[in-house]
Order: sequence, then structure tokens, then C-alpha cells
Amino acid sequence: MNTAGHSEATVPRGLELTPFRGLRYDPDRVGSLASVTSPPYDVVVRPDGVHHLQSADPHNIVRLILPQADTPAARNEQAADTLRHWLDEGVLAADPRPALYVYEQRDGDGLLQRGVIGTLRVTEPEEGVVLPHEDVMPPVVADRAALMRATRANLEPLLLTYHGDGGAAEVVERTAKKVPLLSTITEDGFHHSLWSVTDPADLARIRSDLAHQQALIADGHHRWATYRLLRTEHPSPSAWDHGLVLLVDTSRYPLRVRAIHRLLHQLPVADALAAVEGLFRVRHLDVPLAKALEVLADASCAGNAFLLAGDGAFHLLDRPDPDLLARTVPADRPAAWRSLDATVLHATLLDHVWHIPEDSPAHIAYIHDTAATVEKAERDGGTAVLMHPVHEDVVRDLARQGVTMPRKSTSFGPKPASGLVLRALEI
Repeated sequence: MNTAGHSEATVPRGLELTPFRGLRYDPDRVGSLASVTSPPYDVVVRPDGVHHLQSADPHNIVRLILPQADTPAARNEQAADTLRHWLDEGVLAADPRPALYVYEQRDGDGLLQRGVIGTLRVTEPEEGVVLPHEDVMPPVVADRAALMRATRANLEPLLLTYHGDGGAAEVVERTAKKVPLLSTITEDGFHHSLWSVTDPADLARIRSDLAHQQALIADGHHRWATYRLLRTEHPSPSAWDHGLVLLVDTSRYPLRVRAIHRLLHQLPVADALAAVEGLFRVRHLDVPLAKALEVLADASCAGNAFLLAGDGAFHLLDRPDPDLLARTVPADRPAAWRSLDATVLHATLLDHVWHIPEDSPAHIAYIHDTAATVEKAERDGGTAVLMHPVHEDVVRDLARQGVTMPRKSTSFGPKPASGLVLRALEI
């Protein structure tokens, strides 16, 4: 399908990553680089996480990605004003030359991830270049689009994975041996380093490696959908034809895949358990969280399984009634999709058994941190539904078939820290 101002590609094109003049914090104008960074906007737990980050430094990036005001319009205007002030004051400054950026993350457990940050040509789904694997929520896309329109900036890179031919990897490895532009340790213990790549030969090697590749969206489905929306609003060519991304070659640096849990605000655990009686096997677990997650992992090897929490204990749901699944899970999708825990959770438990709308913030929250999900459920009297992660190969295979998973099915990581490099579309 054509969109105004954009023609169909006549020759297949792969990933096209373009250098840009990155916006970076001036270390002399902030307390520390670590104190101005943030996790991606959808990982920050509101409102506690926002307040914590705001108090870390008056210039923390959270003031741009999650501005606090009474109305959406006021929030976006505040973010735009803040960005302009920081540029005028020299808190943020553009690098002198367009560059791609090698980005490295390390933790104390031996994890090492390296990738390349640049602006990627925004493509349509039918091009098969960037593969989503989850559905998006239109209100979130509208919210991110309004923020990007107001700030005219890509404030944080989304995370994409691909399997390269080696050319880009050689540049990445060689660049990472040099002195970095910046290096910092965030409070989660991760070491972050950033290098610029400006040499024409190196840029050409990266471009050649990516030319026939496709990428999987690991984190940032809503931001990619936002890029696509904003691209249609501006005649091409324009700066909106590209969006800020981090590309990681997972044949060299496999990501961690974790689950995203659900918090059901208005459903007490007792009511949740009563509703599933006779439909799932239910086992009460009077064990610590770590042990309960081990039991969940074992049960997941045999089929769909979930942990419910919120009443001071854990309850394992497994062995769903086959007739229940046949009645509630759509039959027009591949078997791998029908058997996903997220599919069964949304189609069977949320929709059919518990009657909870999956897109209502008043009823459900999606939380990455396992302990935080349990604590919130216990504090608020709701139900935490803890999930077991899906393997990356399953995600990629479904994405290549054009099949999207239920929203918030996976959490790939480590995610890039927000605030290390930004992109202003007019620079």
C-alpha cells in the first residue's frame, strides 16, 4: 500500500542505517552521565520511578521522555520547552560530524552486548525489512507521536536485532578497542560506553553488511509504529523518513529474553482462583519467589503455566482443560502461536474467564520487574500474573510468518539506556 509522498520500492532493500549528529549531554553541565540516564519510558515504574529519576539530576532524560503535567498537551509542551532550554544552555550539544555510534553494555555477571546506533530508514510491513512480533496499543502510539511532534526529536533508540555477515561486527570490535566518547556506570550496575564511527570506509562496511538484512523489533514496537505514523505525515524526503535505533547482531551478542508480567488491579487473588476452578490445575506454593519461579519454569516445559500472587503466597496454574482452549483460542493461527502462554492468558483467562479488558489501564498493568509486580499486587489487593519467557527463536519464526504475538509478550534486554545519545530532527 502506498502512503502519500512515498513510492513503492522496485528493488528489495534491506536495513539502511544513516549517520546523524548525535545530541549528547555535556559532562561539565550535569552531575554525572549516570544521573541523567533512564531506562526506556515504558520500563520506568510510575510514579515512583519518575520521581526517583527526577531527583537524581535536574537534567535527567525522564523529564523529556515522561514529562509530568496535568494534561497530555501540557506534558508535550513542557518536554519541548525543556529540550529547547537544554540546547540553549549547552546542557545538550550536537556532535560536530554525522556519525554512527558503537554502543556497549556490560554487567558484573559477564554479559556483554555491543551494537550500532543510527537512524534507520522507516519501512512498511510489506517490505519485510523490520519485523514486529507484538501488537501495539493505539493510545500509546498516539501519545508517543504527540511527544515526538512537539519535541521534533527521537529521544531514545529502540532495540532491533539482526544476524549479520561480519562486516559491521569487524568495525564494532575494532572501534570498541579505542577510547570511548563516554563511559558510565548506572545504578543497576551496567557499564555503558559509546564510540563514534565517522570513517567513510567503516561506514561503507556497515552499510554493506546491513544492505540485505532484516531486523526483528526486540524492544520499541510502539516507537516503531510511531515512526511509521509520523513518516506518513511528512512528504518525502524528510528527516521523518528515518528513526533512531540500536541494531544488535544477536549471532554474536544474544539478548536475554524475559517475560513481562501482568498486574490485575481489580481482581483479588481469591476471585481469580475461584474462576479457574475446574479449568486449570491449581497448586498452592508456600515458597519464596525464586523457588516459585523455578516451579513455573518446570511446569512451562510441559505446557501453559502461570503463577498467581498477591495474597502472600503463590499459586501455579497449569494443565488447562483442552476443551476450554479449543473454545477460546483462535484456530486460524499457527500452532506455535496458539500454544503461547501469552495467547492463552489473553484469549482464555483475561477475555473468557476473568473478563478483563487488556487495553484498560484501570484494570491491567504490564510490568517488567517480577518482585515489583508481586509487591504491588499485595499492596493493592490485586492479582499478579507471572509469566515464563519465550525463546527468541520462537519470536523470530512467528515474526517471519507475519504473525504478531499478544502485546507485551516478551522483554528483550539489556535495553539501551535513554539519555546517552539523542537525535534532533532539525540538526
